[in-house]
Amino acid sequence: MASRLPLLLLLIAITCLSQFYRVSNGVIAPELTRDLGLSTRQLGWAGSAFFFALFAVQVPVGMWFDRYGARRTVAGLSLLAIVGALWIAAASDAVDLIIGRALVGVGCAASFMSVVFLCSRWFTPAKLATALSWVFTASNVGTLAAATPFAVIAATIGWRNGFLGLAALTVAVAVTFYAVVRDRPPEQPAPPGRRESLREIARGLLEVWTTPGLVPVLAMHFFAYATMLTVLGVWGGPYLYDVHKLGAVERGNVLLAMGVAQIAGILAYGPMDRLLRSRKKVVLAGAIVSATLLAALALWPRPPLEVAATLLAALCFFCAFGTVIVAQGRALFPDRLAGRGVTTVNMAQCLGLAVLPAMMGYIVEAFDNSDLAYRLAFAALALGLVLGAAVYLRSRDSSST
Repeated sequence: MASRLPLLLLLIAITCLSQFYRVSNGVIAPELTRDLGLSTRQLGWAGSAFFFALFAVQVPVGMWFDRYGARRTVAGLSLLAIVGALWIAAASDAVDLIIGRALVGVGCAASFMSVVFLCSRWFTPAKLATALSWVFTASNVGTLAAATPFAVIAATIGWRNGFLGLAALTVAVAVTFYAVVRDRPPEQPAPPGRRESLREIARGLLEVWTTPGLVPVLAMHFFAYATMLTVLGVWGGPYLYDVHKLGAVERGNVLLAMGVAQIAGILAYGPMDRLLRSRKKVVLAGAIVSATLLAALALWPRPPLEVAATLLAALCFFCAFGTVIVAQGRALFPDRLAGRGVTTVNMAQCLGLAVLPAMMGYIVEAFDNSDLAYRLAFAALALGLVLGAAVYLRSRDSSST
């Protein structure tokens, strides 16, 4: 385990940055709206731009993983995250913000799938879901930092200076990742044989897309993490501002509690597939409970703040079952298709992350940022989870044993 510690720490660092970038709009949404003159719809598109970019490059990222390895792919793409952070810091309108978010999205496109790709090589199948839960749990330090700490930074030195500091931190992490991380453990040298050509890699991608059992996993993955992050990373802050009239630091405190709940949820889900000997049961239970919590938020008109905060935190806990779906998706593919396989599974998540925040933005704007607007948006998210679970019922079960 000691030999794997540097790998885990750097995977945590690179995913922390990705987590911060993806949810950073949430706590400063009212300030972004004021400073850049954003409409509600533009705010939703800014939240989605990161994930549309992430989705758009998943196919080449998978091909680069299999051809060049995760180490070089992650470090190289991080350069675009640095450019994007600087672009956001200098933004003057909605177009600048959206472009900056898209650049950062491409820059972070390999971060989370590098965790699955590398951990599947450095850890045994029985320990994979647990290793993923460790990294994904610790990565949420980035989510927590984007809550109250970032709200304090925005209130003291300004959100623009916050993004300048983030760009500098990204430089340091990318350089260290390239210098330290290796694509395989020393006891597992690369198999002999010539490197695949790009045509052969593309043929392997077709093989991935025709893998039996893939579609139900993609359907559930489209809604799972995206539902939680749509609330935590994009619209939780505006909801607390519009409906409950909270200031920046107060919003940050609630979002911080939601982030802590998500961390606890990831930790709880990590060993569940081993305990129940079924990934499918774990995922379905998480989806049902999460949909129920969203339904409560949808049906309760303007709930007391304590109730709303509790329901939001509970949603982040129970909707943290995405790591189990990732492990289930990885189990569908042999090692030679690992890069293309995990990025294909991740495409569903990225597409969900691109679509759901924008969809919620249209709903909220159509009903004038009212309590009813957010209730309808929560209802739409609940329906999405139910639809995803209905398709997922056809999936082939797997376990870590």
